[in-house]
Amino acid sequence: MKKIIYMVLLFISITLVAFSQKNTKGMARVSKMQGIEVYALCEPSREYEILFDVLTGAKAGSLLTGGLVNEGVSEKLSQFVSRAKKEADKRDQIIDAIIYTDGKKVIAVKFKGAATQETKGIAKVSKLEGIEVYVMNEPLRDYESTVDVTTGAKAKSYISGGLVNNTVEEDMAQYVRRAIKEAEESSKKIDAVVYSGGKRAIGVSFK
Repeated sequence: MKKIIYMVLLFISITLVAFSQKNTKGMARVSKMQGIEVYALCEPSREYEILFDVLTGAKAGSLLTGGLVNEGVSEKLSQFVSRAKKEADKRDQIIDAIIYTDGKKVIAVKFKGAATQETKGIAKVSKLEGIEVYVMNEPLRDYESTVDVTTGAKAKSYISGGLVNNTVEEDMAQYVRRAIKEAEESSKKIDAVVYSGGKRAIGVSFK
């Protein structure tokens, strides 16, 4: 009898773990910048209304160095946040978050209704080159780092003397390609690329 009870409890435990892993696949908890939630290449779990668009601005570091030095992804997103907050002040509006999907603009949004533990700051991430990308957010699943990659030279920025720069999406795609190449060369596995700031990212394997 004890053996049967043990087997039943073990089965329930395995089922719950499997369900939990499936339920959190591709899900992340986002970070805040200047008090604003940042959804970069991911979609909020909460419903929202769009307040206005914000375009990217000139990249001072790139212009001053003729394209030799470029802002990182976190710096570009921070610039979007600053511009969104400035625009919100002009409109006398309050924004809860910015959402970046692609290109050189973001949308400033206000969430509808009250957040719950399951939806507050939670997002579904996108894929680039077939790999999940976690940009300024943290996977809900446990993982281990397998490869470490840095940003490379930005050809369009250098050729244009800093006038034309990569988008956040293009920067992340570069990280993904480098992570895939590094993983292949070192015979390591990667399920996703996680970017937390600066000019480096890690390729990770989920547990």
